[in-house]
Amino acid sequence: MNSRTILSLLFAIAILVLVQPAVTQPALAQAAAQKAAPALETWQIDEAHSSAQFAVRHMMVSTVRGSFGKVTGTVKFDAKNLEASSVEAAVDVQSIDTRQAKRDEHLKSPDFFDVAKYPSMTFKSTKITAAGAGQYKMTGALTIHGVTKTVTFDVEGPAPAVADGRGGKKSGATATAKINRSDFGLTWNRAIEAGGVAVSDEVTLTIDIQLNQSKSS
Repeated sequence: MNSRTILSLLFAIAILVLVQPAVTQPALAQAAAQKAAPALETWQIDEAHSSAQFAVRHMMVSTVRGSFGKVTGTVKFDAKNLEASSVEAAVDVQSIDTRQAKRDEHLKSPDFFDVAKYPSMTFKSTKITAAGAGQYKMTGALTIHGVTKTVTFDVEGPAPAVADGRGGKKSGATATAKINRSDFGLTWNRAIEAGGVAVSDEVTLTIDIQLNQSKSS
């Protein structure tokens, strides 16, 4: 092998060494990034372990609390891709419980929720943003009594997932917001002799949910 052949061979090897990383490294980096990126996870709201509560001032002196026992829906969440995350939930208004049957029937009547005409409340998120460690702001369309308004919830969670012993996972979260019931057409009230009204306009909503993810999700 003469010197010219050796030089040509060395030159070809040098070209391969210089070119090869440029070809393979981006592909390897992309594959590593895809493998490291957490997937968007889909969770179902566990109706048996979730509820929606409300609190409202009564007669200007006390707070009455109640709950809706049937909450269903789907949560899609990726802490590193909040733009892809979403929440859709529905509450069965018929499941209202204030521990007073007569009051519950009044709340179900046309004076308030009119459950015969509007049997459910719904929420569909439009934007989720980080608000600190394990905390988020969740804005979306809340529909009550057939009226839809934009509402922002303060969210704590989701909690770190735990195994359920059947190949799936469980997590949970709490969301709170304050609304004006009159904005949703819930305007019934009664003036009281001492001044003021029987039921305040401001209502505090608290949603406690447990999330389930099956093995196949």
